[in-house]
Amino acid sequence: MNNLTSKITAVLMMVLLTLTAYAGGSYKKKADIVDTAVAAGSFNTLVAAVKAAGLVETLKGEGPFTVFAPTDAAFAKLPAGTIENLLKPENKDQLAAILTYHVVSGKVKAKDVVKLTSATTVQGSDVAIMVKDGAVVLNGNSNVVTTDIATSNGVIHVIDTVILPPAS
Repeated sequence: MNNLTSKITAVLMMVLLTLTAYAGGSYKKKADIVDTAVAAGSFNTLVAAVKAAGLVETLKGEGPFTVFAPTDAAFAKLPAGTIENLLKPENKDQLAAILTYHVVSGKVKAKDVVKLTSATTVQGSDVAIMVKDGAVVLNGNSNVVTTDIATSNGVIHVIDTVILPPAS
C-alpha cells in the first residue's frame, strides 16, 4: 500500500506542478483572443457570434488586437430575438460589422485607453471613449468592467453592454 501511496503522491505532485505552471504561464504559451474567451466561460454568445461571422481565424491571427468583449449578460440585454436573428447566415455581414466594431487594431492597454476620447475600430467607425467616475465608458452606455486580459495576440477589455456601430 505504501508503494501505491507514493505513486499517487507523485502523480498529484505532477498535476499540481503542471497547473501551477499553467496558471503562471511559465511553461505554456499564452492563449489567443478566441481561446481566452472560450476558456473564460462568460463569452459563449460572443464566441458563437465570432464563429457565425467567420471571424475565428482573424481573431486567432497575429494581431495585435484590442477587443472590447461583451459578456453573455451584455448580449442578454439586447432585445429578444436579436441574437438569434444576427446568427442567421443571411445576416453574416451585419453580425461581422457589429463584432468588428468591438475590435481596435493594436494592443491598447487600460492605461492608454483612459487617455483617449475615441478609437477607430476595425469596422471603420469610431467608438467614443470617456472616463466617468473613474470608469471607462464606451459610447456613453457600455462600461469597461475588467481590463487588460493579456492574450498572445492582444488584449481583452470586458464590457457590460454590446456597442453598435453608427447606422450607415
